[in-house]
Amino acid sequence: MNYRKLFIFAVVLNVALALGAYWIWRSSRPAPSSTSAVEHPPMEGFTINAPPEGSAPPLTPVELSPERMQSIGVRTGRIEYKTINSDIRATGTADVDERRVAYVQTRYPGWVKDVLVNATYQLVKKGQPLFTIYSPALVASEQEYLLARANAQRVGQSSVEGVSSGADTLLRAARDRLLQWNISDSDISKLEGSGKPLMDFTFASPVSGYVIERMVLPNAYVQPEMRLYTIADLSSVWVNAQVFQEDAGKLKPGDPAEVTVDAYPNRTFHARVEQVLPQIDPVTRTLRVRLTMPNPNLLLKPGMFVNVRLRAPLGRQLFVPASAVLQGGTRQVVFVARDQGSFEPREVQLGARTDDGFVVLKGLQAGDTVATSANFLIDSESQLQAAAGAYTPPPPGAGTEMSATGQQVSAELTTNPSPPHKGKNGIQVKVRLADGKPIPGAKVTVQFHMPGMPEMG
Repeated sequence: MNYRKLFIFAVVLNVALALGAYWIWRSSRPAPSSTSAVEHPPMEGFTINAPPEGSAPPLTPVELSPERMQSIGVRTGRIEYKTINSDIRATGTADVDERRVAYVQTRYPGWVKDVLVNATYQLVKKGQPLFTIYSPALVASEQEYLLARANAQRVGQSSVEGVSSGADTLLRAARDRLLQWNISDSDISKLEGSGKPLMDFTFASPVSGYVIERMVLPNAYVQPEMRLYTIADLSSVWVNAQVFQEDAGKLKPGDPAEVTVDAYPNRTFHARVEQVLPQIDPVTRTLRVRLTMPNPNLLLKPGMFVNVRLRAPLGRQLFVPASAVLQGGTRQVVFVARDQGSFEPREVQLGARTDDGFVVLKGLQAGDTVATSANFLIDSESQLQAAAGAYTPPPPGAGTEMSATGQQVSAELTTNPSPPHKGKNGIQVKVRLADGKPIPGAKVTVQFHMPGMPEMG
């Protein structure tokens, strides 16, 4: 139906009927003279009732001409099976990979002399000097090694059985003690070359990374149980994502993920699910999912907020484009195309959502053709046709009697065609007094009610 014509018709009809009601009221008032006019009551119109409030409007098939379909831009698509990934959106934080953290501790007590790396978050390389230390216990072990080495050289050519082998055993034991205290082969070579104990030893970093904790100070006395440095390798980091518990069953280790950061709006980082942690946060009711990802150029910093999109594979599923679904609040409707411009509104049940559509659980089959654009306009056409089709005029001769002061009035309403349908319809109203005499020029209000569309709130 032409919406503009319908609107104009409704406005004109309501204005005319209002004037008619006023005329009837005026004509029914008693006049001062004995020749006063007969009082006629105002006429209430016929009403087409909408469905009860809160109920969904009826689903009515709609027919559109090719010209109408072209003018509103109707397009269609086919329902088919596709390999679906369920997208799960979450937020999280970048954290240090605990497997890439190293602690720096000495294996012997002593006094720190020079601190060469003296600031946290300083980048160090593997083998880079951190500090120098003087240890009396280490000096004593060096002296033992030098004595054992000199003794082995002196008795090495002895003909006495067991003397030479015993000296070699003592030398190996003294050397092993130095190695156990983390003295390198190069330092032992220096010791052998000088023939004197080395008073200061330089302690080097065991890994490359950032110093995230420093406890060493100049002239401080340290022992083996003390942690002097904490160094983290940030070339690979963890991302701890907070996922709602209803999505916990969709994820497993190895699932792909994409990470974005507000600081780098044009960058997307790729990650993998490392572990789905077996505990729900009792406050937020979320599950922590741990991702592992490379950190090129060390762009991600520990503690940085990130956005995560997890892609959980769901296999091959029946798929409907999101543009084909009309969300109605209490239901989802898809318009299935039939022959010659006919569209059947069909309620569907949907499952997981993807970037561009939904998994179909009920209501559609593979091969169905559905409208993928202009759905709202098609739905409006369907609602309008349902409203017009819901009205059934009374049979000829039947009317609604209205009481007034001393008068009874009846009204007879007919349409052409009957019942009314889409397009132009003629409406004829006859208003009569109780004695059957017509009331010329009477105006009657006819109210049409179309069910409210949930898509418009």
